[in-house]
This record gives sequence, C-alpha cells and structure tokens, in this order.
Amino acid sequence: MERTLVLIKPDVLERKLMGEIISVYEKTNLHIAAIKIIKPTEQIAEKHYIEHKEKPFYVELIRYITRGEVCALIIEGENAITEVRKINGDTDPEKAEPASIRGKYGISKTENSVHSSDSKESSEREISIWF
Repeated sequence: MERTLVLIKPDVLERKLMGEIISVYEKTNLHIAAIKIIKPTEQIAEKHYIEHKEKPFYVELIRYITRGEVCALIIEGENAITEVRKINGDTDPEKAEPASIRGKYGISKTENSVHSSDSKESSEREISIWF
C-alpha cells in the first residue's frame, strides 16, 4: 500500500469547494487516512517547495500557499501516488483533462487547487512536513 500527500490549496478553501474536492477522492478505491486544516507558515512553505527555491516563480508559490488555510490529507491505496496525480490532472488547468480536479477547479498554473506528491520519496518528505 502506498501513501501520498494531498494539499487542497487556499483558492479552494476561499471558494468553499473543499468538500467537493474531498468527495472526488472518496469516490475512488483510495482511503483518506488523515486530514487536517492548517494555515501554513513561511517555514512550512519553504520546506515544502525547497526544490523550486531558485526558480522565478518561487516567491509567488510561497505567497500563495501561505495566504490562507489549506487542507492536508494523507491518501493511501494501491498506486496512490499515480492514481491521485491522474485524478488531479495537469498542473496547468488549461492543459488538464476537463474532468480532473484542476480541469474543473483550477484558476491558473499557480492557483491550481491541489498538490500531490510526485514520488515515494517526495511523499515521505512532504508527509513529514505537514503531519
């Protein structure tokens, strides 16, 4: 069984769509093992986005993720990382499948509604940051 981190980002909580997005994951064979709402500090955000530190969009990412509350989830199941990333869709909502979470709810490449771990290593690191 695999575990992955999902973050439902501030734009979703601001638009009061958190329940709709959680229900998408609940309708799969995956299991929500943990859930909490947290207002990320800059320190949490910087740890989470460390791989983007030298990129031009880093400051915008930190500002965005810390502007409001996020809902952090640990989702478990067979091939959870791949399955969740498929459910979420492309990071750019304009390129995402229309039925994916980002295709339905994403606003922009930054405000794309959800984050999920991209590998087992990232999953372990990210879960330790948020839980």
